[in-house]
Amino acid sequence: MNSKEIAKLAIQALEDKKAEEIKTIDISEVSVIADYFIIANGTNHSQIQALSDHVEETLERAGVSLRQIEGYQNANWVLLDFHDVIVHIFDKENRLFYDLERIWRDGRLMDHNAFYS
Repeated sequence: MNSKEIAKLAIQALEDKKAEEIKTIDISEVSVIADYFIIANGTNHSQIQALSDHVEETLERAGVSLRQIEGYQNANWVLLDFHDVIVHIFDKENRLFYDLERIWRDGRLMDHNAFYS
């Protein structure tokens, strides 16, 4: 499974659980750490943990192993590292504070329709 397919599954999992403001940044041309950053937010700590669990379970069923997870207990910013795809799930306050979209603006913001072509 390539990184685009992994990103598509992660996006679908986030959508399934009603994540807000899902954005995907293609960072493959500007970084070696991953191909895609997927950024989303939840409305509260329980939803953020549920989003994290659902993404992990969905990708695991597809045979994609989670390399690392950070921030799950606090659920202010959960990072799920699937090697070439990194999923960031924030609460609203921390998403605004860390503003990954601005930090990674050299990457290419993806239209989610591109994952279905």
